[in-house]
Amino acid sequence: MEITVIRHLPTEWNRKQVLQGKKDIPILPLTEKEQSKIAENLQLIQEKLFDLALCSSLVRTKQTAEHYGQKAIPEPLLDELDFGPFEGRPKKELVSIYGELWSEKPAEIILGESLVNLETRIKLFLSKYNHMSQLLVFGHGSWIRALKSYHQYGHINAMNKTTVKNNECISLEFITVEA
Repeated sequence: MEITVIRHLPTEWNRKQVLQGKKDIPILPLTEKEQSKIAENLQLIQEKLFDLALCSSLVRTKQTAEHYGQKAIPEPLLDELDFGPFEGRPKKELVSIYGELWSEKPAEIILGESLVNLETRIKLFLSKYNHMSQLLVFGHGSWIRALKSYHQYGHINAMNKTTVKNNECISLEFITVEA
């Protein structure tokens, strides 16, 4: 199964480097640079035959999918990490408080949800869609970073050692397990 993930387009909170999590923040009006990046990403994925296009239940991923010409199906397993008391606060505050734990062992952290739960949602997602060959997913930064870490290492503990920019497109190949 190949999963092509696109992080949602920028929001006002992204520009301010504020954690959004479960807050339902809409995207900003598109700039010329973002429109150009959409066109570039569409070139990269134009020959793929997607079984499904999915987005989280949050408006920013749905709006992003629409800008890509997709009517994506909402999938709550794709929702962003619940940052709890850190939502609406600068990301640097979370990083300052959790320090090395955030970068080296995030699975030990509990915010509005535990990061173990985020990893569980990723596993459930992979299991649920295991029978698909090509998925197009519009998602969120933490979820995508956790997916990348899980893909590479089999766990999410390396998720905060990488970045995923808004409107970045990444394709990951997962081994399909026959039921």
